[in-house]
Amino acid sequence: MDARTGKTTELDSRPANNLLRRLSHADYTLLAPHIAVDAAAANELLYSPGDDVQIAHFPCGPSLATFVVPNEDGRDVETILVGREGAVGGIVSEGFLPAYTRISVKFGGPFARINVAKLEAAKRRSPSLHNIFARYADCMLAQVFQSTACNAIHSIEQRTAKWMLAAMERTGDDNSVPLTHEQLATLLGVGRSYASRVLQSFKAEGVLETRRGSILVRNRDGLRLRACLCNDAVKLHFEEVLRGVYPSEETEAG
Repeated sequence: MDARTGKTTELDSRPANNLLRRLSHADYTLLAPHIAVDAAAANELLYSPGDDVQIAHFPCGPSLATFVVPNEDGRDVETILVGREGAVGGIVSEGFLPAYTRISVKFGGPFARINVAKLEAAKRRSPSLHNIFARYADCMLAQVFQSTACNAIHSIEQRTAKWMLAAMERTGDDNSVPLTHEQLATLLGVGRSYASRVLQSFKAEGVLETRRGSILVRNRDGLRLRACLCNDAVKLHFEEVLRGVYPSEETEAG
């Protein structure tokens, strides 16, 4: 909304996804007729390994999608979260290729969706649109690289704090994360009992409280002190490559 006139702007009428709102008016006009927005429930499966990638999904508002890599021992490990700063499905590969990982909805809510063929046709018509998505693909790969390094060198406690901060930034909720102990364990690739012990230690320090189906953050600064800097590195790369897309406290306040 325009603060001076109180009127809704064209930007406000777009889905609440920062990547879509980053597009120029001309580029968004190429996509708009083909975009549909509907609700997705938590745990809804978007893609399984081997599926043809036909739809690109843009999480909106508090929605989150997650990439999950199944392992031979039966455990699943979540690699990256994608919220309103981005999209999943046919973004890095430019579509028409089988999915490598399982992609599902982590936190339910609205998703904007577009057929990958329509997206690719628009990108061929507009070099600037192609450039935006190429830049986002670079940012997504940076998250994968950073996640790999994080899993190798940082403690479970540091990674727990990092994941929670990243989830809050993407959903815009400053106080809570709708995660169960089991879901957190999957995020971290550890057993449920280990994840529960980490949460109990944070609780004893006054950083958070646990509720049924959610984790309440009582001391966000304390959580930051316990987190590694991997999420900050990802945010910095976003700002260098695709400024204004990654959610920040400043943009939320504005």
